[in-house]
Amino acid sequence: MSSRIYDCIVKINETIQTNKDFLTDLDREIGDADHGVNMARGFNAVIEKLNADDADIGGALKKTGMTLLSTVGGASGPLYGTAYMEAGKVVQGKTEITKEDFGEMLRVAIEGIQKRGKAEKGEKTMLDSLLPAYDVYMEKINGGEDLLGALEAACEEAEKGIEYTKTIRATKGRASYLGDRSIGHQDPGATSATLTLETIRDFLKG
Repeated sequence: MSSRIYDCIVKINETIQTNKDFLTDLDREIGDADHGVNMARGFNAVIEKLNADDADIGGALKKTGMTLLSTVGGASGPLYGTAYMEAGKVVQGKTEITKEDFGEMLRVAIEGIQKRGKAEKGEKTMLDSLLPAYDVYMEKINGGEDLLGALEAACEEAEKGIEYTKTIRATKGRASYLGDRSIGHQDPGATSATLTLETIRDFLKG
């Protein structure tokens, strides 16, 4: 019987595979046209590396991050790899997580992305979805909301973050070369990050 963390990462992989062409098309507008392809290849490799019966959430996330780091090209590999590895450290050895754990996982994942990518909110990156999602998640759990309710609110905020990326010019990565011509296009990284959060939410609902 497979573990819950394995099943969740399988669902994330399915989401990435389903949206591979969509993410690549988004990246074609402002980047290298490889975000979806790279992420799909990386998560296929993750599923091959993970043990279905390994219930250690931290261990599974660390292995996911290391695999993404070594198999996903471009900026996405280091950024997503770092995010998963940092999140894994918070829950090393755990087989279940609390809503507080998840908030801490989000926090350190975002910090890892910020350090690795030297980016902040407002630069047309995945942080434009993740930072507001984290803020509203913490606001909700500090107000007594449960994990699923807080995650629902975080996903809504992440979606708004995607819309926000359409209104700003890119100042990081290949998209920054376009200057003002990057305005009007949504960021592929913000999109894949939001899809990941939504998949986790839907998995927990199920």
